[in-house]
Amino acid sequence: MPVATPKQYEAMLEAAQKGNFAYPAINITSISTINGALKAFAEAGSDGIIQVSTGGGQFASGLAVNDAVVGSIVLAEAIHRLAEEYDVLVALHTDHCQPGKVDSFLKPLIEATAKRRAEGRGNLFQSHMLDASELPLEENMKLSQELLKLCAAQEIILEVEAGVVGGEEDGVDHSDQPAEKLYTTPEDMVAVYEALNGLGRYMFAATFGNVHGSYKPGAVKLKPTILRDGQAAVTQKYGAEAAFDLVFHGGSGSTLEDIRETLEYGVVKMNIDTDTQYAFTRPIVTHICENIEGVLKIDGEIGNKKAYDPRSYIKKAEQGVCDRLKQACDDLLATGKSIFGTV
Repeated sequence: MPVATPKQYEAMLEAAQKGNFAYPAINITSISTINGALKAFAEAGSDGIIQVSTGGGQFASGLAVNDAVVGSIVLAEAIHRLAEEYDVLVALHTDHCQPGKVDSFLKPLIEATAKRRAEGRGNLFQSHMLDASELPLEENMKLSQELLKLCAAQEIILEVEAGVVGGEEDGVDHSDQPAEKLYTTPEDMVAVYEALNGLGRYMFAATFGNVHGSYKPGAVKLKPTILRDGQAAVTQKYGAEAAFDLVFHGGSGSTLEDIRETLEYGVVKMNIDTDTQYAFTRPIVTHICENIEGVLKIDGEIGNKKAYDPRSYIKKAEQGVCDRLKQACDDLLATGKSIFGTV
């Protein structure tokens, strides 16, 4: 089954860590974006991570329901079924969940996995993200410890964050954060390891100047060496086995040089959302502009059903997502490195 089992997901992360590459983690909101992602991973010969945000879950549940948990479960179940048609592994993940949404979003989804496991089925989601970066580090780690224990009981990996990713994404606005909050210190990284070691498998989103949103290349001033120095601080104190599985948020506008450098320091997952949103929308805009008289019933005319049939432009949008995600696989050196069939 191409949705990774817990052991396969761990093997994916270990392969990335040993091979100095990372998996693109794409935020999806619909069947079309799911299909674009699966097509991309299959054509690239790369395993990957497909993730749902609270806003994405709300959107997928429809205007009348507007429930992040319901929509996330619907999307996850669709991925489980569709992924069976492909010969690569994908893992399902949920993106930024702030402390105020833990009880209403994360815990119900953990329970949904527990229910599936009790029925002899696989995990619904393989990992979840707690974004408690708004809290002081001590409080952040206390909540992280609680959730990591819950996740570990169901063989779920927890992603945590210390430091703040700047900018705004999906209703999460950190654009007013002071500059120093955008950079995780080596001391903070040691504190994260000491708080979470031994409680379960986790990934760590350390911040090194990354910012959500769309920027021209070079506009975002990353300091990847922060990841290097933090990893060194932890491994010098606790040994090589203490090295983090790191996550790169806010990568839009980053140079390829910066992206590749982070791979040397333990980044195994890079989120991609802004760029694939644009890749989805641009072909639709082009279609509308090129077929405006067919799409709109202008001056009492009847238009062209083939032009305004949503399938005519959504298929182009799906391909746009596929093309951009394949580029991400190349950028992250994941192309051709699927472990499907070996674990």
